[in-house]
Amino acid sequence: EVHLVESGGGLVQAGGSLRLSCTASGFTFDDYAIAWFRQAPGKEREGVSCISTDDDSTYYADSVKGRFTISSDNAKNTVYLQMNSLKPEDTAVYYCVLEGSPAKWGSWCVFVASEYDYWGQGTQVTVSS
Repeated sequence: EVHLVESGGGLVQAGGSLRLSCTASGFTFDDYAIAWFRQAPGKEREGVSCISTDDDSTYYADSVKGRFTISSDNAKNTVYLQMNSLKPEDTAVYYCVLEGSPAKWGSWCVFVASEYDYWGQGTQVTVSS
């Protein structure tokens, strides 16, 4: 059974930084996609960032580009999201997500929540103004 465990959320002032971690276990997929999504109160889940498990290519939503950095440590099955210059509008629950059959997309990254089969429990990020 696939398990995704996020950590690193918290309360920070605007302009501050946080680093989220996601440790994955319980899977043996040869090819998989991993990403971060977030959901703010009253809003739909939105994709934040993806990282390729083949060549570490990365992709970001326009709203976080230049401020967030995704990275991975494959030996630890862990993905990180470094979040700098945080804004109040970044306040949300952040989820680590994984899809075991990304070849069906014809792309290594999609920002469609329903396309990901596995979700972590989420970690709250709150940015105060």
